[in-house]
Amino acid sequence: MSVRVNKRRGTAERGLRRQAIVEAVLSAVFRGQLRPGQHLVTQQLAVEFGVSHTPIREALAALAGMGAVELLPNRGAKVRQVGPRDVAEITQVRRVLECAATRLACGRMDLDALDDLRTQLERLAAAAPTRNPGRFITRARELDSRLHDLIWQSCRNSFLAQELERLKTLFRVFRDISWEHSRTRSDARRLKDETREHLAIVDALRSGNPSDAAAAMSRHIRAGTRYWSRAVQRTDDLQIGQQQPERKELAPA
Repeated sequence: MSVRVNKRRGTAERGLRRQAIVEAVLSAVFRGQLRPGQHLVTQQLAVEFGVSHTPIREALAALAGMGAVELLPNRGAKVRQVGPRDVAEITQVRRVLECAATRLACGRMDLDALDDLRTQLERLAAAAPTRNPGRFITRARELDSRLHDLIWQSCRNSFLAQELERLKTLFRVFRDISWEHSRTRSDARRLKDETREHLAIVDALRSGNPSDAAAAMSRHIRAGTRYWSRAVQRTDDLQIGQQQPERKELAPA
């Protein structure tokens, strides 16, 4: 029994390390800290993150599956150019998957959990994003993740749930960067709009109408696409004229 427990614990820890690496590299790519075409060397990343080659290879494979890097046989990976067209394609896939999950989850979700989410979202909607933008974004991020996770966990389609689990890191890195971009531009309107969109999704789910719930999710994702594209375009603009940028540390604190 102890051998099995230790094996499961080791697998879980390796998964967490891989996830941290994926998030750090994705964030660096979308923030322009890693340029298109830049070579990611397995050995160098292993030293930087303080891990063996195995979680690095697994993370690079996951990143390749998300379209962020291109694998190089026995030579690590190369950073791909990610632009507005990629954002459009990613959000198109996201819309198909999340709307399907929302439709399936409707009528199957814990109403107490939805009621609590609605209460928290109403409080957030009543807050002023400009008063403390950092705190507002942190809370909005928590509620956004909680809502989307609750939906795919309730859809009762294991393959759909697994695919959303696989891609949620990509979606959330885009989300975080676009929200940071909105904060930099003092664009409080988008932050408030996101909260209202989440409330519309919750209300449709509470009413038990799958079509209305899926439509609310679709509107929410479509509205966010423009902001995701702006954030990526801003990263592209920042990279113009940078001949040899200083390499940033990727390992999370």
